[in-house]
Amino acid sequence: MEVNWLEDFLTLSITRNFSRAAELRNVTQPAFSRRIRNLEYWVGAVLIDRSLFPISLTVAGEAFRKTAQETVDTLRNGREEAQGLMPTKSGEIVAIAASHTIAVSFFADWHAELQANTGAIKARVIADNVAGCVEALITGHCDLMLAYSSAALPTLAQMNRYPSAALVSERLVAVSAPESTGSARYSLTSREMLPYLCYPSNSYLGRLTGSVIDRENLAARLDFRYECSMSDVLKSGVVAGAGIAWIPELAVRDELAAGSLVYAGDDRHTASLQISLYRQAEPSRPEVERIWHACLGASAN
Repeated sequence: MEVNWLEDFLTLSITRNFSRAAELRNVTQPAFSRRIRNLEYWVGAVLIDRSLFPISLTVAGEAFRKTAQETVDTLRNGREEAQGLMPTKSGEIVAIAASHTIAVSFFADWHAELQANTGAIKARVIADNVAGCVEALITGHCDLMLAYSSAALPTLAQMNRYPSAALVSERLVAVSAPESTGSARYSLTSREMLPYLCYPSNSYLGRLTGSVIDRENLAARLDFRYECSMSDVLKSGVVAGAGIAWIPELAVRDELAAGSLVYAGDDRHTASLQISLYRQAEPSRPEVERIWHACLGASAN
């Protein structure tokens, strides 16, 4: 039996959808289905009722779910203790999962503002891709999650069992290095072929970028150069003049202000985003509740 099978099962128990759970676990759906079958063979019972849509846990699956969660939690805690990562006063530290881009471009300012309003907050940032962050929230390996959300791409719709608070409005914008005149070296308003730096097509920002490209019929004019899941890598390439990329605006605000990057298009070539905070539905430790209620209050204003 592999720990991955337990984490797969816990993700499926939340999403109730094989394709969605496979996406969050970053595996193909056939591979994910085989892993669930392997877990059922190991347990010796059918855990998933596949005759229903959305799928449901069987009586045995509901009973095994608690065991799976406790096992994953115990293994994770034991590993952290063995590695010396568990601080002496771990109860005071809030674990916050965040995508790499949000961790780099947003977390520090948000944490400083939060402390100014609520007092000192000890946090451990778990930077990962979106699938890893969602998995951490579902399996209880983080207290809170910072993630992008967009009406154009409601990927987190299945997370409605997890309360959320919108923190800040954001945009996905196309950027380019400038010419000496200050205009974009590669402009979406021109008719030329444009070198294109992109996210993997199955990533959240990759799908959102794809929705803009499809909406504006840009695919035929974009000449693929390379892809990376991390916005900072794409940003470095754009600054160096390698092409254009769509990047969250907060992540390029300093470069735009300094003139080392300029917008490669106009409002037609953008997508609206929000950065939202997610949590488990159940009440948590006082440190977590203090952050949550501060963010709820800010979201309501």
